[in-house]
Amino acid sequence: MTNFSNPVVLGLGSNRGDSRTILGQAIADLGTRLQDLRASRIYKSDPRYVLDQSQFLNCAVTGLFQGSPEELLSFVHEIEAHYGRNRNLERPKGERTLDIDILLLGNIIVDNPPTLIVPHPLLIERKFALLPLLELEPEARDPRSGEYYWHIYENLEAQGIYYADFDDYNQR
Repeated sequence: MTNFSNPVVLGLGSNRGDSRTILGQAIADLGTRLQDLRASRIYKSDPRYVLDQSQFLNCAVTGLFQGSPEELLSFVHEIEAHYGRNRNLERPKGERTLDIDILLLGNIIVDNPPTLIVPHPLLIERKFALLPLLELEPEARDPRSGEYYWHIYENLEAQGIYYADFDDYNQR
């Protein structure tokens, strides 16, 4: 695939170890390759698929990446591994020190399953990914359907998303 320099949106999550510190350090690491990096606030979310685990801390970042989608995937996998993620040993959708998902690559659609699918195939059902994405890119649209992500977000059921610094406020 050819190189590009488009805005990317990455979703980050952690629920093992010192998650807040891990997210902060991972954002700094992402800044070594993403130009004009911006990060959302941190959200706390209830687990969605595997319920017998701790709540997650989630956020999103956006910036410009120079390189192919495969190079971006390799870069985020290196960062995940640096913070102790071992995809061969973990329980699918279970606890992890760091998970970085490629949510969007501008308006590019990548269909290379199972290695890389963009937009992320589960984005449209995950408030914990949509809320920080919308904080950074409020007018973002799904490149496949053209639908605004805010409209998709509004039509999802409550999923236990909280501002990390305000545990007693508004469940999303």
